[in-house]
Amino acid sequence: MLMLIPLDVLALFISASLALAVAPGPDNLFVLSQSALYGRKSGLLVTLGLCSGLLLHVSAATLGVAALFQTSLIAFNLLKAVGAAYLLFLAFQAFSAGAAAFDDGPNMGLGPRELYFRGIIMNVTNPKVALFFLAFLPQFADGTRGSVTLQMLLLGALFMASTLLVFGAVAWFAGSFGERLQRSSAVQTVLNRMAGTIFIGLAVRLLAAQR
Repeated sequence: MLMLIPLDVLALFISASLALAVAPGPDNLFVLSQSALYGRKSGLLVTLGLCSGLLLHVSAATLGVAALFQTSLIAFNLLKAVGAAYLLFLAFQAFSAGAAAFDDGPNMGLGPRELYFRGIIMNVTNPKVALFFLAFLPQFADGTRGSVTLQMLLLGALFMASTLLVFGAVAWFAGSFGERLQRSSAVQTVLNRMAGTIFIGLAVRLLAAQR
């Protein structure tokens, strides 16, 4: 399968994917806030959720379904509204939590499944990600080299691996920092307020997004 794409194209694609993952954006800010709030393990679970959400976007781009969001303003705005509503819900939770929520541990009662699905929902409800894949992946695929579907799937897998590497590092370091501060109720409250503010900012950014 690797022979479908020349090594120089793969190197360029991986470099671009890593750079895009490192660039500040909604997803890595989400990982940063969740890791600082709930710990390293929680951040890694959210990262896995985000990367799992990419599976849907890669599949949609490969099958051409993502083109719907380019042609249908209603579909684009509907998904955007759902994503923003979810972010505002998370902001409400963060502002309501306070330091007392940490008495039972760094996960604030959130189980692995909830943290994982929190990452999936965050990623899947962002229509800009679907449009990004629709525009980005085809640039590195070439019909003269064989199956475009296989090339797109391979490129999608490499992008997911790059994202997992970068976001995993963010979760690891932010989680380590957050875990050291969990003994301070004042700092915990500040982290909650910061997370809530980030969620509101991401919701506003998502609502303002244009196709």
